[in-house]
Amino acid sequence: MTKGWLSGYKNSMSVVTRILPKRRLSRLVGRLMHWEGPSWLVHPSIKAFASFYKIRLDEAERSYDEYPSIGEFFVRRLKAGIRPVAPSWAVHPADSRITQAATIDDGTLIQAKGRTYKLTEFTHDSESDKKWLGGLFLTYYLCPTDYHRVHSPVDGIIKAVRYLPGMLWPVNEWSTQNVPNLFSVNERVLVEIETDLGVVGVVFVGATNVGHIVLTFDEQIRGNQEGPRIPQYKTYPEGIAVKKGDELGMFRMGSTVVMLYPPMFRQKFQRDLDLGPAVRVNSALIK
Repeated sequence: MTKGWLSGYKNSMSVVTRILPKRRLSRLVGRLMHWEGPSWLVHPSIKAFASFYKIRLDEAERSYDEYPSIGEFFVRRLKAGIRPVAPSWAVHPADSRITQAATIDDGTLIQAKGRTYKLTEFTHDSESDKKWLGGLFLTYYLCPTDYHRVHSPVDGIIKAVRYLPGMLWPVNEWSTQNVPNLFSVNERVLVEIETDLGVVGVVFVGATNVGHIVLTFDEQIRGNQEGPRIPQYKTYPEGIAVKKGDELGMFRMGSTVVMLYPPMFRQKFQRDLDLGPAVRVNSALIK
């Protein structure tokens, strides 16, 4: 009886998720979240939103009643010093839960148990094997409770950004287990950072209700735009210098970051890493 109910529930979820107009729904949610209504309505709504998701108001840069909308509160900055940067070579890019972490030995990354996806399809980069084959990847899932700005995990030089339009499937546990190649079909933005150990990739993966992926250093690249969605590959000949902890961008709602580390990083640090799923990262910038 229980198995039959569970099977029926999963089938219903599959049908509903597939037929939902995910892109239009995401834009609508984005507009509602960023609606700047009267303060007597918006500010209690922000406080209720924070209470529901157990968001720590004391960590926010400003008081909750200084934000003009739930959306602006959602992408709040934190008070200075709340996330001290560790002295390690690399740090975590975001408040999140690490759902997968493993080596990239055959050009395959793990999505979930029994589900994988290809590095080349994920990055759309013909040089991806040269950069990351033999390295490591880590998948970070951001839920609504989390602080939603993404920071550079390393010191280096931003040399290129790749925008890859795609679907906006949810990135929750059900979707990762049931949607083939989820991260390779969803919209994403890949930021490449040159370091002394090779190229580090920071991949923002879009999802349902992610109004936009926004880059702090280049606002011309923005996810889930209206109109034609054309892949972009943008290079920065002079490079953009970043330090660990510098802000790279933000999700307008919850989603996923996939980190790609080169082989030299693996060779140097693998013994110090505890690779495996489901590790909670309670602070964005502490090792």
